[in-house]
Amino acid sequence: MELGIDSFAAIMSGVSGDTPSPAGRIATLLEEIEMADRCGLDVFGIGEHHRPEFLDSSPAVILAAAAAKTKSIRLTSAVTVLSAADPVRVFQEFATLDLISQGRAEIVVGRGSFGEAYPLFGLRFEDYDALFAEKLQLLLEIRATENVHWSGRFRPAISGQGIYPRPLQPEIPIWLGVGGSRQSFARAGLLGLPLMVAIIGGEFRRFRPLVDLYREAWRRAGHPPERQRVGIHALGFVAGSSQEARDTFYPGWSHMFTQIGRERGWSPVTRAQFEAQCGPGGAFLIGDPETVARKLLEASDDLGGVSRFTFQMSSASAEHEAMLKSIELLGTEVAPLVRKAVSPRT
Repeated sequence: MELGIDSFAAIMSGVSGDTPSPAGRIATLLEEIEMADRCGLDVFGIGEHHRPEFLDSSPAVILAAAAAKTKSIRLTSAVTVLSAADPVRVFQEFATLDLISQGRAEIVVGRGSFGEAYPLFGLRFEDYDALFAEKLQLLLEIRATENVHWSGRFRPAISGQGIYPRPLQPEIPIWLGVGGSRQSFARAGLLGLPLMVAIIGGEFRRFRPLVDLYREAWRRAGHPPERQRVGIHALGFVAGSSQEARDTFYPGWSHMFTQIGRERGWSPVTRAQFEAQCGPGGAFLIGDPETVARKLLEASDDLGGVSRFTFQMSSASAEHEAMLKSIELLGTEVAPLVRKAVSPRT
């Protein structure tokens, strides 16, 4: 089982009320990626948003900077909002990242959880799924073929032009990032793509029917069973004690989700809701190393086996020292516990 971190490069007031400068926040983010690499974590992902509280509108640029500072960790988007992007440019950017990183680039593609990218790039939000389906087909065609012949509804045709550069890896991994749509789970299985499921609340086990739908679609499509992979993106944080982890993570989580909820008509979040999600049945991977490792393994069992867990720690990201310590504990204490427990099963 692979373990890693996803970041949205959040820029918000910390517990002390201080807000870092954008340049300062990017600098601390790169330090966090370096720490993840040194601690032996498997992957670090950068999201894509076009909002004032996040600095990740260009994830490939951040990942390229990280590639020059790291040695082993895989570097991925989390997610690339493919519906609002040009697949040619997405491929070129991540192929370049693959060359810089000596073969460590990956892409997680999705439709995004916010709508700002669509009008920003002159697109209709109402077309978001049709845009995604067409652009995913083109991205997969580019990955497979150097000289592409393609035509579609939303982009000018490509008539045999070469798409360069080509990556170092024979095939850049492309994961399909999903939320709760049955169509999205089935699409990933039919296309033979690894699945990355965003679970930011509720219970892990309630996603089992959707993951099983993905597995059944994969089987029916005849893809090799050994290539099937299920990843989980979840809110997580590690500290010396579970109480410290909750107390450190809660203020940033509360601020972020209350602000987002205000836009979407949700009620303000509460500490009681947060504590429930941190408990045995909740989907937050927050606590001391033993608690987090146990919950990871239980979640994997609930979902029929998970290949990768990535922790979303951005809501505590203004507290840089706490972030670095959490990353260190995830790599040096949680990961060994999980790997030891998983190895007899594989």
